[in-house]
Amino acid sequence: MQPSSDSGNFAPAAAQAEFWQRYVEDFRKAGHEAVDWIAKYLSELSDCPVVPSMKPGGLVDALPASGPVQGESFDAILADFNRLIMPAVTQWNHPRFFAYFACTGSTPAILGEMLAAALNTNGLHWKTSPAVAELEQVTLGWLRQWMGLADDWFGIIYDTASTSSMHAIACAREMATPEARVNGSHPNLTLYTSAQSHSSIEKGAIAVGMGQANVRKVPVDAEFRMRAGALAALVEQDVAAGLRPCCVVATVGTTSTTSIDPVPQIAAIAEKHNMWLHVDAAYAGPAAIVPEHRYIFDGVERAHSLVVNPHKWLLTPIDLSAFYTRRPDILRRAFSLVPEYLHPQQDPRAHDLMDYGVPLGHRFRALKLWYVLRYFGQEGIQQMLRSHIAMAKKFAALVDSGPEFERVAPVPLSVVCFRYKGTDDENKAIIESVNATGRVFLSHTMLNGQVVIRLAIGNLATTWEDVMEVWTLVKDAVKSKISNFKF
Repeated sequence: MQPSSDSGNFAPAAAQAEFWQRYVEDFRKAGHEAVDWIAKYLSELSDCPVVPSMKPGGLVDALPASGPVQGESFDAILADFNRLIMPAVTQWNHPRFFAYFACTGSTPAILGEMLAAALNTNGLHWKTSPAVAELEQVTLGWLRQWMGLADDWFGIIYDTASTSSMHAIACAREMATPEARVNGSHPNLTLYTSAQSHSSIEKGAIAVGMGQANVRKVPVDAEFRMRAGALAALVEQDVAAGLRPCCVVATVGTTSTTSIDPVPQIAAIAEKHNMWLHVDAAYAGPAAIVPEHRYIFDGVERAHSLVVNPHKWLLTPIDLSAFYTRRPDILRRAFSLVPEYLHPQQDPRAHDLMDYGVPLGHRFRALKLWYVLRYFGQEGIQQMLRSHIAMAKKFAALVDSGPEFERVAPVPLSVVCFRYKGTDDENKAIIESVNATGRVFLSHTMLNGQVVIRLAIGNLATTWEDVMEVWTLVKDAVKSKISNFKF
């Protein structure tokens, strides 16, 4: 909206109304075009390269160094989106994206995200947007029930698991040393996590002032699970040294191999030493929706907190991390700080999200998850999860069937870790060759000191034919990259 030529005065009401009408109509036309673009994109995505072929800085050099002085049309913006932005996008929504943890930004969630953006509401406390606060309670309650968790788990949505786990570590500090809220972290607090846990756990300890040197990496067994005996020994050593063990993080679905730590045994050690037990199930948590895989949550009922990321394996676009805790009183005690201008409602049913974490602002993330749970339903989600797990086991059987490759970890869920029986450089060359085709995208990890190829299945549109294409490309890469090799 432009001001009038009379300095200091805005355009008259009639001109403002005319502008607003044109503004909304422009959106209506562009919005229809955007939805058509998204539908076409999703229907044709399988034909797109998964990874862009460009060099660092290519998009920066292609875009203007300064923003436009005059506004531009939606048509011009969309044209440049197609011409410049899309060739620089790694297609995480692609059915042959098998790197890291594959995921799906599904159509119901896309619609929910659009509506949330249109509302532009902010759930500081209950009154600033009752819908944000209460739909989050209800939606996380549905998910909690589907995963088989009891009613005493309180849920809140953060952006990523890194943030969720950081809040868990802050709760551990609060439970062990309540004075740390005022005086800073106690220098002798220690945290324990698997040698295979996600780096976000160590980052969380750094962020809350616990210190990297006070993080203990617990050794793992042959299946890459935390060794409970080793944990107990480390804790006893620290107690004897005058330190204060305050937190242990068990992983249900480790990043490299999706291994499942022995939560019941870990819980017993945590209880003995009055430590906060946090369970990182960011990837694997949704598998508990399937009754035959609910075993992955054995012992979780004894934990203090749990993180599950619907943006990994539950059809929800990034970002949405569901953090649950059985001690919301400690979470609130650690973070609640209410200035007068944010004085909340006194009604006990008024849910003030700002009291339960670092962020003051709170996006309407629950809306897209609510769309997902309603559109697919529990049975539809179970069907998808079962399909992905079955494809992973079938691929693992292919790896096991011949002498040229070896599987290097169990396959409890939808990730397969395997390698060509050769050198690390040869395995790196295979991954590079496969990814260079643009047909699929694989990532790697290090296990037992060796480079390992990692296949992660998690996209709604992925078929067995997509998975078989990986196998074909891997074998072709071996033939072309490794001399004198014969299948």
